[in-house]
Amino acid sequence: MMKPQGIETPLRKLYKSQKITLQIATAIILFITIIPLFLKTYSSSSSFSSSSSSEVPKDDEISEIAAASSTTEGSGGGSGLRCDIFAGEWVPNPEAPYYTNTSCWVIQDQQNCMKYGRPDTEFMRWRWKPYGCDLPNFNPSQFLEIVRGKSMAFVGDSVGRNQMQSLICLLSRVEYPQDVSYTTDDRFKRFQFKIHNFTVASFWSPFLVKSKEHDPNDTTGTNLYSLYSLYLDEFDESWTTQIEEFDYLIVSDGHWFFRQLIYRHNGCMIGCHLCTVHNLTNYPASYGYRLAFRTAFRAILSREKFKGITYLRTFSPGHFEGGEWNRGGNCLRKRPFESNEAILESVYVDMYNAQIEELRAAEKKGRERGLKFRLIDATHAMLLRPDGHPSSYGHWHSVTKFNDCVHWCLPGPIDIWNDFLLNMMKME
Repeated sequence: MMKPQGIETPLRKLYKSQKITLQIATAIILFITIIPLFLKTYSSSSSFSSSSSSEVPKDDEISEIAAASSTTEGSGGGSGLRCDIFAGEWVPNPEAPYYTNTSCWVIQDQQNCMKYGRPDTEFMRWRWKPYGCDLPNFNPSQFLEIVRGKSMAFVGDSVGRNQMQSLICLLSRVEYPQDVSYTTDDRFKRFQFKIHNFTVASFWSPFLVKSKEHDPNDTTGTNLYSLYSLYLDEFDESWTTQIEEFDYLIVSDGHWFFRQLIYRHNGCMIGCHLCTVHNLTNYPASYGYRLAFRTAFRAILSREKFKGITYLRTFSPGHFEGGEWNRGGNCLRKRPFESNEAILESVYVDMYNAQIEELRAAEKKGRERGLKFRLIDATHAMLLRPDGHPSSYGHWHSVTKFNDCVHWCLPGPIDIWNDFLLNMMKME
């Protein structure tokens, strides 16, 4: 268990240590220069307290110094420093939302919370405020100019598709796209902004690797114990064979790895998750998650004609309270958490760390052939938004009677992911 502010990549640990060093050095200088003046003027004082000027940052403070892939220039403070855009808090934003469920036709019923009767609107009226700087609101005209003549693909599960729909809604304030999908399957969609010659697509791949759904009517063998087989060393060719035409890839995945799974390598069973198969090791969800991202990145690196930028969007935690998703769990909060109110569960920490470590390895290999891998670190921001899910206000609930505390209402907190994306694209 850990607080969200404690999520640290090695870079953040470095930045925090640098800030501590800076503040200690500043305190020493102040002590040397100010104390003699203080004592000279107030010689009758018996002591001097310097605790306020030499305070070491608390464990949950995030450094203002930042790396090129996750930072923006500080604004508003005049410091000229750069800051980590992924470390911050939610603050009220009365100007939001910037689109509605009636102005954007691409919102699916599963995330169309207002259509299905959600009575409150405050969940739409917050913005992300990084510590030490401001993150500009999404500028659709600027985004479309950056991607003019280019293409972008979202690869992953339905939460990844959720982000693509958010992006289309934000861009529709400037231009409405046309559906140019090759299939009627909603899991594989393409939209084109013809004026800007920009194509955006989504590829459904809930495990990122080759997978096989077991026949629910077949209760023989391992089918009795799991829902899917994951071939952890094999590419999912539904997306890996098509990425060479894209300039940007946004890769993400998450909650499907908590299902009953059989893990396979070289075609052989090597383990499982939530199964009771005799003599088969039961691994945590992070085991398959790590190997799936490793294979996905290997697939990207193997495509000789792919020259684009790959963005990894980190795990987005669910917010079920009062039970599991299928045992009455729900998400009924009406406002964001403050940082000291939320704890990231250890299983989510393991998932997050697996993503970071596999991205780091892919980035190192990518440099050898000039490929860029970038991080959209959304975990901390989304951990603080238990109020942004559909809950019972979506088509999924009307069909299954289960509450949805995984996907995100549109408009809603997920729009911040595209603020992150645009900020990072401007820095390339």
